[in-house]
Amino acid sequence: MYRKLSTGLGTLMILASLAWYSVGHAQNAAMGREEPHMNAALGHLQEAKAELEKAAANKGGHRDKAIQLVDEAIQQVRAGEAYYEQHHGK
Repeated sequence: MYRKLSTGLGTLMILASLAWYSVGHAQNAAMGREEPHMNAALGHLQEAKAELEKAAANKGGHRDKAIQLVDEAIQQVRAGEAYYEQHHGK
């Protein structure tokens, strides 16, 4: 029973995260058509960060370093999206 509840709650959290991402970080239509992989990568990075934050114990600093690196990757993807928008897709 606990496993079913845990699985159901996990699925619900993933769906809620995806909905939040879609509303909070929606891109313009051109970006979505031209760069769907950047959009997908950003979503995956945000999911990875959420999972790392839920992980137990720091594991010798590696968990914190992983979170830091994911944050940096998120910033780079957003910078790439901003560049794309400023340079009209170039």
